Amino acid sequence: MKNVSFLLVLLAATAIVSCKKKGCMDETATNYSEEAKKDDGSCTYAELSIPPTYSFTDASGNSTVSYGGQTDRLNQLEEMTTYMKSGTTTALDAGILNAMFENTDDNASGNFTFSSSKQLKNKCFATDVALFEGYLTALATASIDFAEEAASGQAGTLSSGSSTYLFGANGMEYVQLVEKGLMGAVFLNQATNVYFGSSKMDVDNSTAVSTGEGKHYTEMEHHWDEAFGYFGAPIDFPSNTDGLRFWTKYCDKQDASLGSNATIMNAFLKGRAVISQGFELSMRDAQIEIIRKEWERVSASQAVTYLQGAIDNFGTDNAKFLHELSEAYAFVLSLKYLPLDTRVINYSEIETILNDNIGDDFWAATVPNLNAAISSLNSIYGF
Repeated sequence: MKNVSFLLVLLAATAIVSCKKKGCMDETATNYSEEAKKDDGSCTYAELSIPPTYSFTDASGNSTVSYGGQTDRLNQLEEMTTYMKSGTTTALDAGILNAMFENTDDNASGNFTFSSSKQLKNKCFATDVALFEGYLTALATASIDFAEEAASGQAGTLSSGSSTYLFGANGMEYVQLVEKGLMGAVFLNQATNVYFGSSKMDVDNSTAVSTGEGKHYTEMEHHWDEAFGYFGAPIDFPSNTDGLRFWTKYCDKQDASLGSNATIMNAFLKGRAVISQGFELSMRDAQIEIIRKEWERVSASQAVTYLQGAIDNFGTDNAKFLHELSEAYAFVLSLKYLPLDTRVINYSEIETILNDNIGDDFWAATVPNLNAAISSLNSIYGF
């Protein structure tokens, strides 16, 4: 069978011809064998239809999309961030911070405005649990000095215009390290490594999980949806950019230079259509690679943006300098959570930027070192 090239993915409904299951493979199979790819004249052909929004239904018109657990975790981090930012005017309770991180009783001991059994802590690697718990402790400690003016060796707050930020004695804004760090350690890692990994993708795609409970999706469809849920986009993104959350917000910030909005959303739509309509899974895997690579570019490009912002404020506005440097640090840190087999930057390069170019005392950061970090990222990614 002559291979068909798939060169264009449109955000509108799209038709693409490819060999379908009937006559080419066992109806219960989850992928195509080499023999099945050979067209002996009995293959039937069908069109892949890509919807304009992230809306998919079964033959009876039931929605097959579900990612409620991911929405819960986005909500948890959002409310956790709101509490963390209150540390500019009041001392934070370390117990509340940790309760929101681990959520062992469905509403963080009354500190979430909603009930959910999901948590952020159990989606982190063990080493990262210690990292973020350390950040939360440092944040609570720094907030004790919220009334002090932050300086080298002194925790406290600094203001720039109408914005006030809380910094540790080392100049780190722990709110940013926790929020953006968990965006990488949980949202990015779970989407690109876990849900796009073989254990979640090499699963049944022939029967609904449980139609009796209103679950009309297959395992594979559901896992793809869960990856999409961690991206934080509205179903009609990018035509709709209202209420963007976490990664989608930064994807949109980098869209002018990367064209990242359409690239990632189109790949999510096409991959889900391939799964739902039973096309060759190699087409799905191609979309996974696109999403992984573009998501990485978004994180790296946002890091460059914040590094440049820190340099622009160096020596003139310490509040903005430390704030933007903290965000840059977190976006570089997030790069390590991308899959090793597709990640462009290597671990040594990440560590050099974090430890040598930026360092763990932000007051001691220098413009030459920050420029070196920007040069490294620009060279690695071809920005």
